[in-house]
Amino acid sequence: MSSRYDPQAAEAKWRKAWKDADLFRAKRPAEAGDRPKSYVLEMFPYPSGRIHMGHVRNYAMGDVVARHKRAHGHNVLHPMGWDAFGLPAENAAIERGIHPGDWTYKNIDAMRAQLDKLGLTLDWSREFATCDEDYYGEQQRIFLKLLEAGLVYRKASKVNWDPVDNTVLANEQVIDGKGWRSGAPVEQRELTQWFFKITHYADELLDGISTLKDWPEKVRTMQANWIGRSEGLQMRFLFDGGMPDDFQQGIEIFTTRPDTLFGASFIALSPDHPLALQLADSNEAIEAFRKKTAQMGTSEEAIEKAEKVGVDTGLRVSHPFDPSITLPVWVANFVLMGYGTGAIFGCPAHDQRDLDFARKYELPVRPVVLPPDADPASFDVADEAYLGPGTIFNSDFLDGMEIDTAKSEAIQRIETMERGQGTVNYRLRDWGVSRQRYWGCPIPVIHCDACGVVSVPEADLPVVLPKDVSFDKPGNPLAHHPSWKHVDCPKCGGKAERETDTLDTFVDSSWYYARFASTEDKEERDYWLPVDQYVGGVEHAVLHLLYSRFIARALRDVGELDLPSGEPFSGLFTQGMVTHETYKGPDGKWVEPAAVEKRGDALVLADTGQPVTVGPIEKMSKSKKNVVDPDEIIQTFGADTARWFVLSDSPPERDVEWTQSGAEGAGRFVQRVWAIFDDLQAAGAIGETTNVTPLVKYSHRSAAAIDKAILEFRFNAAIAACHDWVNTLKKAEGASDETPETRKQSARMLAVCLTPFMPHLAEECWRALGEDSFVSDAPWPKSDPALMEESTVTLPIQVNGKRRGEIEVEKAALPADIEKIALANPDVATFLDGKVIKKVIVVPGRIVNIVAA
Repeated sequence: MSSRYDPQAAEAKWRKAWKDADLFRAKRPAEAGDRPKSYVLEMFPYPSGRIHMGHVRNYAMGDVVARHKRAHGHNVLHPMGWDAFGLPAENAAIERGIHPGDWTYKNIDAMRAQLDKLGLTLDWSREFATCDEDYYGEQQRIFLKLLEAGLVYRKASKVNWDPVDNTVLANEQVIDGKGWRSGAPVEQRELTQWFFKITHYADELLDGISTLKDWPEKVRTMQANWIGRSEGLQMRFLFDGGMPDDFQQGIEIFTTRPDTLFGASFIALSPDHPLALQLADSNEAIEAFRKKTAQMGTSEEAIEKAEKVGVDTGLRVSHPFDPSITLPVWVANFVLMGYGTGAIFGCPAHDQRDLDFARKYELPVRPVVLPPDADPASFDVADEAYLGPGTIFNSDFLDGMEIDTAKSEAIQRIETMERGQGTVNYRLRDWGVSRQRYWGCPIPVIHCDACGVVSVPEADLPVVLPKDVSFDKPGNPLAHHPSWKHVDCPKCGGKAERETDTLDTFVDSSWYYARFASTEDKEERDYWLPVDQYVGGVEHAVLHLLYSRFIARALRDVGELDLPSGEPFSGLFTQGMVTHETYKGPDGKWVEPAAVEKRGDALVLADTGQPVTVGPIEKMSKSKKNVVDPDEIIQTFGADTARWFVLSDSPPERDVEWTQSGAEGAGRFVQRVWAIFDDLQAAGAIGETTNVTPLVKYSHRSAAAIDKAILEFRFNAAIAACHDWVNTLKKAEGASDETPETRKQSARMLAVCLTPFMPHLAEECWRALGEDSFVSDAPWPKSDPALMEESTVTLPIQVNGKRRGEIEVEKAALPADIEKIALANPDVATFLDGKVIKKVIVVPGRIVNIVAA
């Protein structure tokens, strides 16, 4: 009888052994010799205080890659740190009356202990938190280098303002017009902000996407769409009649559809357009409209969802191709000042926002793109703009042209008239990095009335956050700190003030991969970078990855990185989420899974027996209480079981549903594996063998299949192969052609192949085989191509076109021999009983066909 595997005892033992041996510390370049390097990195966590099953899946995936690379002889860097600045810590400070730093570091300690239980190959020697003074001090130095290089600047701009959190929000942090954390309606304000000049690299960032062959296609597409390069026309519409001051040259617009100019029915200005500002001084309706739109977020999502409204300025412009046509000039809420020129011409028939606006105000709708096979005499647009292909009509000299030809012709005519020129525009905007909060990296500049903006001298870095802050007043504690912001100017020595804005936390995570590579040694940074495999959620597919790609290029150009491509991540994998059923109690409130149990066929509250309503399967979240605590799973089943389950149930790019039955099944599999190795251990000393048996051949094929599956991120397929291998090994115990030696040879290979998934169990199994080294250091099994070749083939047997059985024959068998074996097959013989065989057709390696009557 095999002993039972105790995961708690074994896992604690092996984690201590790894730590004592400092097994997972990355080798410095000089120590690595000719070993290839592999930098494996998962997106580092925010220290909220607890890890969740999403963390388990994310870091288990990265660990599979890191362990697999180690087994292939790579020098692996697999670090961990903490994305530690941000509003949650400030909110916790306010709610709990503690310092954000105390809350943050306490959470880091708790989460480090939890992550440690997972058996990850992490090099903890490189650990840092972004709120560490030396980390953000280095970030301040980088900021100043980018400022000196002209990649940082300051300007007044419209921002999303959260009136509760009293800070600027990125567009993506505005959800349905409300702050993502506070839930308060967002306002528009104009503030002087610091910006990173990401648009300087727009073309390079776009062109670089094509080189990212090991990124998901959907992420590359999202990046390209966010950058949004568009070729079009920038031109001027001249006023018909009176011209406002400073606009004698007309209104400048940018359009990507100059082919639709004959469909124009109005001009629309952003509420922040200089002309709208000028008119608002004397027009109460326009001023009131501007104030109303200021209550709407600046994000494209907010604009898309809002009703398209505006106010007529009373001004008109003439059509560039037909001066007899004039168009009204409106101020509209769906035009952004930050894109193009802040003014557009509206072509309602072929733009949905323009159409919604035109229908509301009864403006003309003139189709100018004729769909294929449509009748020009009857084609019209009702409530949906036509956005598809076609030829131009109702457009004078453009009639009959394809869309692209018409675009070129329209641009050429406007350029000939000297009213504009073809140009390129981008959806991408410079990155506003100022945040009005305490718990962030201080921006290292000083404002002096005499000298202007002055950089903090490098010798005075880091600019350290003051510890004695108060959150009892609204706004940024740094702005109302009694002494911190008051300093002498480094240039003139006069009275000056520090910048009280701190940097967007996206800045902290946009260069951390370089810090992991090395703190001070540029040669080592260059050795490790780029990251070979990055793993993280698709929710970061745009901003974090785009900002990281920008910062990598900026650091390259100021001499901090030797990274010619500018790409920080060679490979990217975006994993799916961990989901769970949701439950509600009789009172309609969400109930945690731990509070629910099954009695008979029903789910009830464990403490009261009251019935539970089962809701949809959703991403684990605190709000819906469908969270499973990894610590409870590890305490019950062990870390290997948790790792195995989150990697085995579905392809890694898809969501995985956590179920209790699935976890129990993974736990039973752990015991089945151990039983095989424990039996071999009980058999005593087992020698080596060179015998080639079916099990040995199977093992070579399986090791190669698992190797390939890991390389292709098909972890669930690799795990399925491990399941089959365990079943085959178990059957081999009673096989006449297998010996303890061949079973040990197979088990040894299996132990190595299990290591990326269940490292603690694999170590225990390795020792059961008599090994005294770490299986975590063992090389991946070399599969002999000769042993991987199948000597037999399985052939289906059809009788009168229907499958009646199958046979296994040697690949080299002659057709006559195959025919005899097929006719002797019991299933086939039973079916042929009493029939006359007319013909037997043998297709070697494919099939046997029997015709009988």
